[in-house]
Amino acid sequence: MAGPSPARLQGDVAAFSAALRTLVNNPQFSDVLFVVGQEQQKVFAHRCVLACRCQAFRGMLSQAPVGSQDSSSSTPTQGPYVLGNVQPEVFLAVIEFLYTNSVTLNSHIALEVLTSSVEYGLQDLCKLCVKFIKDTLSVEQVCEALQAAVTYGQVDLQQHCLDFIEGCTAAVVRTQGFRELSDVVLAQVLRSDRLAVDELELVQAVREWAHVSSAVLERPVPEVAALPVRELRLPLLAPSELVTLESCNQQDLLIPVENIAAAWRAHALRRGSGVPSRLCRPRRGTRPRDHHRHLEPHAK
Repeated sequence: MAGPSPARLQGDVAAFSAALRTLVNNPQFSDVLFVVGQEQQKVFAHRCVLACRCQAFRGMLSQAPVGSQDSSSSTPTQGPYVLGNVQPEVFLAVIEFLYTNSVTLNSHIALEVLTSSVEYGLQDLCKLCVKFIKDTLSVEQVCEALQAAVTYGQVDLQQHCLDFIEGCTAAVVRTQGFRELSDVVLAQVLRSDRLAVDELELVQAVREWAHVSSAVLERPVPEVAALPVRELRLPLLAPSELVTLESCNQQDLLIPVENIAAAWRAHALRRGSGVPSRLCRPRRGTRPRDHHRHLEPHAK
């Protein structure tokens, strides 16, 4: 006769999590030590927890660092493992998640915790970070979040950031985060028809971005800006604005001469002849100019 079927019963999850939380950075019974950040803060942990929860830590802990006790010995503490490139608060958030399957986040560390979650292969932690970032997104932080989303392949967060930028573009282009976007991500933003800002302001914002990037990368302005500049919709500018643009352009050569010539040609021919159709479409925030009616697809 077959024996009774086994049944798995669930106890109080909250109590279990609270009990494990008391072990986070607790030196009692700890057998591994990390030295974290420029502050060289000590963080205590338990090898069995880290190893069973994270493949990356399992690999790290299987090899003792130079100068430490052998990992197979019975000595109480292994390490220290020096992690100088991560903030202690960020590392402790990762440790908290490994022990409790929950994490305490704030807007100052969320993006860095997301970075660590990707580096350590912690998909569930990554999802929690993405949710928090989406729920707390701000004008000042959205460009940094977008850059991280593209870097780490977080498509949902990427679209959320783009939607946010489209809703308050004029404020976003004035932020430090906008000036720190990569050329690829900035070009992606500039492809949107829904940006809530006038083209003249976008041109100025790209110029400021290019000068910052040129200084940081130590490369000429035209070189660093080549990709984003292709997305500027110069035919939308009025003739007087193009004249001013040409004058400014003599200083830094931000925009290739042929791009400006194509915009003038659109004015002369009273249509967007020879110009990609996307560069003749007014954006949501584009101020109307008289010549725009000649750039419409149905115009003759």
